[in-house]
Amino acid sequence: MVFNKDNITKLLGGILPADDVFIVGINVSESAVKQKVTIIADGDNGISIDQCASISRRLGRRIEEAYGEEISYTLEVTSPGADQPLIYPRQYKRHVGRKLKVTLQDGIEKTGELTEVTPEGIAILEEKKEKGKKATFTPVQIAFAEIAKSNIIITFK
Repeated sequence: MVFNKDNITKLLGGILPADDVFIVGINVSESAVKQKVTIIADGDNGISIDQCASISRRLGRRIEEAYGEEISYTLEVTSPGADQPLIYPRQYKRHVGRKLKVTLQDGIEKTGELTEVTPEGIAILEEKKEKGKKATFTPVQIAFAEIAKSNIIITFK
């Protein structure tokens, strides 16, 4: 094994194409033959394919400089998929107005529209449905420290 997450993190230093682009995840396979390095990048306003390509080119050059041109590896730079959880507070801002499913540290799940993002947490308009009754909506504040997992709910209108 040549690469590990720490090596790749160091090589990524200073190569992101814009100030609003950030790394969400780094995965490195443990293959002894041909390792696969996967970088998941996002941006405050999303990330473009051109920005992913730029990160890939820059990181590829750094890997070759550090390990030589003969190193055998696969590099993938991608954006988080729609089904990927929101990990960092800055990922929430561009999703205001969308529906979220939030699992709290104690296992309780809350679903509702993301209405606000503050430095401390988020506000949602929690949707509660009871059989035979109309849904009710209650404003709820959730601190980032309370969130175990948070996913965007994809809706088709």
